[in-house]
Amino acid sequence: MKIGILETGKVPDGLEATHGSYTDLFRAFLGAAAPDASFLTVPVCEGAAPQDVRAVDGWIITGSRHGVYDPLAWIAPFEAMLRACRAARIPLFGVCFGHQIMAQAFGGRAEKASQGWSVGRHGYDFLKRPGWMAGAEPRFTQLAMHQDQVTRPPPDTTLLAGSARCPYAALAYGDPDRPWGLSVQPHPEFTDAFLADLVAVRRGGVLTTETADAALETLGRPARGADWARWCVALFEHWRT
Repeated sequence: MKIGILETGKVPDGLEATHGSYTDLFRAFLGAAAPDASFLTVPVCEGAAPQDVRAVDGWIITGSRHGVYDPLAWIAPFEAMLRACRAARIPLFGVCFGHQIMAQAFGGRAEKASQGWSVGRHGYDFLKRPGWMAGAEPRFTQLAMHQDQVTRPPPDTTLLAGSARCPYAALAYGDPDRPWGLSVQPHPEFTDAFLADLVAVRRGGVLTTETADAALETLGRPARGADWARWCVALFEHWRT
């Protein structure tokens, strides 16, 4: 299987030497679910674009420090590329910014949340668990780092999970029993160590001391990121030609 990584942002300076790039984080995240996968990275945040969206079996859209509403030259062409993936039946898996840009590209909306930043380990309730989510618990916890979120899902999506703080935390695109796209707001690819260092970098800047301290207190508890890795790979396998 060949998996594409659409980098919509970069790991902050100083963290890549310790934790690797976003591609490295996703490679580790998918490791057990796709041990023989190869990867193609496209830095779309630098204006790059794949020569052919069909060059891979599926595309992963990473997180980013940017907002989907930011006036950046690469945003509109990137949305067009995502729509081209749908037309070509190439599946998509979006995380955080990826979750938000998929919503915007397909007719939904994402914006800054009135409640501010969500950082640390958060809990979400599954509202629907199709057959391919076999084994999923009614509730899951995952690491989060965002101040934006989806506020209006696109048409032809199914709400899979949410919380009081983040009502639209996971979406399935198309038929929920055989979707062509999945997206999730928190970060199943993050590790506690990476988030702790990311919080340290942003502490006193975009994150207040209080928000940073509260986030760090949530670390060290179990999460089920492996479920999302398994579902991502199953999605790509389903549409593989």
